[in-house]
Amino acid sequence: MKLEDLRKIRERAEKDISLRRGDARVNVVIGMGTSGIAAGARNVMSAFLDEIGKRDLADTIVTQTGGRGLASSEPIVELHIKNEPVVVYGEMTDDKARRVVAEHIVNGSPVSEYVIEVRD
Repeated sequence: MKLEDLRKIRERAEKDISLRRGDARVNVVIGMGTSGIAAGARNVMSAFLDEIGKRDLADTIVTQTGGRGLASSEPIVELHIKNEPVVVYGEMTDDKARRVVAEHIVNGSPVSEYVIEVRD
């Protein structure tokens, strides 16, 4: 492995880490409890991280939480955008996650057919 290859790996890892911490305008919180993981939450998280990274959304972080008691709606994702109500999405998939990034995070329009709750 060349030194340049190692630098690229480090840069990629640093970018991934920055997507998981810090103070940002948007916080994507993915339910990673037992039922969430069984329903595919890991793949959903990977899709969010990938899409956010591709779009270079430096003001967006992705974090995780435990279960919320809504096993029938897993995987569950909460979208916290500063000065806006919290939008909770249910039954998420990789493709739905990518659509939420494009339509809600980038364009400001929640994807209503995936929304299971809105909180002030």
